Formats: sequence, C-alpha cells, structure tokens
Amino acid sequence: MVNEGAGGPRSRRGSHKVVPSSDQDGTGAERATGEVPCPSNGTVEVEHIISTKLQLKKKAEHLKADLMRQLDTQVNEFMDSLIEESASLVSSHVSTVFPLSDKEKSKLRHTRPPQGQSKQFVIRRSLLDDLFEVNHIRTIYHMFIALLILFIFSTLVVDFIDEGRLVLEFDLLVYAFGQFPLVVVTWMCMFLSTLVVPYILLSVWASVYPTSNHRALWTVLAGSLLLLYQGLCLGFLPTYVVLKNGLPPASCFILILEQVRLIMKAHSFIRENVPRVQYLERSKTNSLAVPQFTQYIYFLFAPTLIYRDNYPRNPCIRWGYVATMVLCVFNSILPGVLVLFLAFFAFLHCWLNAFAEMLRFGDRMFYKDWWNSTSFANYYRTWNVVVHDWLYYYVYRDFLWMTQKRFRAAAMLVVFTVSAVVHEYVLAICFGFFYPVLFCIFMCFGMVFNFILNDRRKGPIWNVIMWTALFLGQGVLICLYSQEWYAQRFCPIQEPSFIDLLKPRSWTCSP
Repeated sequence: MVNEGAGGPRSRRGSHKVVPSSDQDGTGAERATGEVPCPSNGTVEVEHIISTKLQLKKKAEHLKADLMRQLDTQVNEFMDSLIEESASLVSSHVSTVFPLSDKEKSKLRHTRPPQGQSKQFVIRRSLLDDLFEVNHIRTIYHMFIALLILFIFSTLVVDFIDEGRLVLEFDLLVYAFGQFPLVVVTWMCMFLSTLVVPYILLSVWASVYPTSNHRALWTVLAGSLLLLYQGLCLGFLPTYVVLKNGLPPASCFILILEQVRLIMKAHSFIRENVPRVQYLERSKTNSLAVPQFTQYIYFLFAPTLIYRDNYPRNPCIRWGYVATMVLCVFNSILPGVLVLFLAFFAFLHCWLNAFAEMLRFGDRMFYKDWWNSTSFANYYRTWNVVVHDWLYYYVYRDFLWMTQKRFRAAAMLVVFTVSAVVHEYVLAICFGFFYPVLFCIFMCFGMVFNFILNDRRKGPIWNVIMWTALFLGQGVLICLYSQEWYAQRFCPIQEPSFIDLLKPRSWTCSP
C-alpha cells in the first residue's frame, strides 16, 4: 500500500486513483521506497485544491454570518419575552393585591388602556456603550478623537503663523448664548411652576374626587386650570420672552426645548396618575393615590418622558463615567460632521447618559440601532426612543383607545402632524422666521417614506436608500434654513405685512 506518511496532496485528500500499471508488472521499487510518482497533472491538482479551499472558506463565512444573525435574533426574542414575562408577573401581582370583579374590570377597561401594555423599564446600557467594548469600533472612535486633536493643533499653528499669536476668540459663542441671565431666570420660573402647579392640582383633585358627588365638574375644573397654566406659564411666557428680547439661537433653543420638555413631562405625570386615582376609587382601597413629591421631582430630571413612581436604578454613581460623557460632547464637535450625528451623539448618548448616571437611572435605552434601519418606519421608532415612547403612548395609543382601534392610519397621521408641528414651532421661534421646510419634509416625504420604506424592506439596498435620503434631507434643511437666515438679516423689511411674515425672504432677496 502507498506510504501514509507521504505529504503529497493526493494522500491528504484520500485519492482513490489506481496505481500505474508499471507497479503491477513487478517493477515496484517506488512502492518499496515509499515514494509516489508525481502525476503529470500535478498543477491542475493544486489549483483544484486551492479553489476548493476558497469555496469552503466562503461557505464558512456565510455560515458564520447566518449563525450570528440567528443568534442575534434569538437573543432579542429571549430578552423581549423576558421583559414581557416580568411585566406579566407585575400585573398578576397587582391583580392579587387589588382583586376586581368582571364588571369592575369591564368598567376599568373603558377608563384607561390596559396597564399590561405600558412601557416597562429595565436596567440596560446604551447601545454605543456596548459597541465601544468591541476593539474595532472603539478604534474608530479613537480615530475621531485623533482627528479632533489634529484639527485643534492645525488651527493653533495657522493662527500663530498668520497672526503671530494664538487667537482665542469666543465671539460666536458669546453671541449664540447671549442674554444668558434672562434665560436662567425664565427657565427657573418655568421649572418651579411645573414643579408646583401640576402636583398641587392632582393632589387636590385626588382628595376631592372619591367623595364628591360632582366628579365630572371637579374633573373639568382641574383640567381647565391645568390647560390654563400650560397655556400661559409654559406656552406664552417663554415664547414671549424669546420674541420680545430677540434672543440669539442657542438661548432660544434652551428655552423652547425646555418648554416642550416640561409640557410633555406634565402631561405624562397627569396622564399616568389620573387613571390610578380612578382605579383605586373603583376598587375601594385606601392605598396612596398621589405619588410622593420626591418621586415627581426625580421624574422631572430623569431622562424619560414616561412617568413611573419608581425606575430601575443603578447602585452607585460613577462620576468618572459622567466626566467621560462630558468630554465626549466636545469630542463629537468635529468640523464637517453632519448635524444628524452631532445631535445624536452629543444629546441622545452623552447628555442623557450623563443625567442617567447622576440620577442612577437604570434604563439607558434612549435609542436603538437606527443606523441599521432598512425602513423609515423602523428609523422613526429607533432614532429617539424617549420622544417616540411619549408619542406612542400618549398620542397614538390614546387615539386608538378613543376611536376603539378603528382608525390606525389616522392615528399615525396625527402622530406625524404633532411631531411636525412641534419641530417647526421650535425652529420658527428659535430662528425668528417661519419657513416650514421641516414641516413639509415631515408631512410629505416622511409620510410617503413611512409607507414605501416599511418594515417589509429587509435588503441592504434599502439601508443604502435610507442613508441617502437622510443625507439629502439634512443637506436640504441646512441649505435652505441658512439661506433664509442670512436673507432675514441682510434684506430686512421695515413694516412687514402678515403675508411678508409667511413668505420666505430668500425668494426675493438679492445680494
């Protein structure tokens, strides 16, 4: 038999070829010495082996990718089922503490949406924190830090060569945050009023509601006072201060974004606690209906817009992590980085994580992997989870609840309209002019892409299309709003009419 210790490729592959006929004629010296004669087609054999190995490598890579996708899917399904089971355990525990009859449960269903479908908070890290544990992704992050250092160094060198000194001017920063003391005073008024008024209104209403014979009257009265407060103190006051004093852009954004945030916080606090008061009154229990004041204070600072009495919290504050997050804000300010990335990394990741760490707020799911979206429907759900949760629970679901789940398309339209109006309101007040580019993109292209690029689109090409649309949209916004900003500054109208306020100045302004 042929020597098995030979290292030839045919012996390793287990070739089944017959030995040449010369061996059968008695001339078996080659076999006696353990050597195998080299076949005439040796080159073809080696090429065949190499091609086979390449095919096996490709199959292994495809198998690895399939296994990773299956593992990721299974892990996500497992975590979702675990969260649902924990929620069901909580709801079952509540049902054992407050047993209700079938008739009472039926009445309760008509007073509020089922609590089993409410948002569940769990302790989890932000997605980028997990991704930064991967060496390859962290290396990319380090590359951006290196670029920032080189940019700062090059700027200092150019200033020194051109001016003969280091030019440390902060004129733009001082202008953008102009009249900052007025901003602080106005914000304090907004925050203190939000801290006091909604809580007192809820406490008074909750104390009167169970024993009153005019519950509807008290409810309407408390609701009217709440709307009056939100309209005057949170609605009119910051807008009047911004317009009356002509605040610069950064100061405007501070007040207007805080205005929107506090309105959404107050709504969530009232929306979550009014059904609980009604629930406890129907079940005839003596449990505390109104949350503690400290719980409300924590909610006002917590990086979420969904109220809960208690949130999962970490055991301690990592101040080193907070400092790292503050530095990340500055590291993200790179020349040429799109506003999309800057807003995402600086606010949704750094700012919210810093507040979450200081408050030991455990659930850090402020965003999901929106960059992997193959549909705009998924992008809208994952880009800003904090705002999406508020819109989903207090606009979309409440609309379906009031219409008995008959108009899902109308509910989606209402969500888009509310989001578009609020975004356009913020930009109009902060920029000082009305130019509804973002509103049109939301209501036209956003709605169309939401139905065309839906969750059934799974291929990589759809992710490319989504990114292309995002880049084009951001470019259009920056271009048009910049043109209108400079047109408003360099082509002023002394006594503008109402039509002049609505018509874009950049359409008629000529340099």
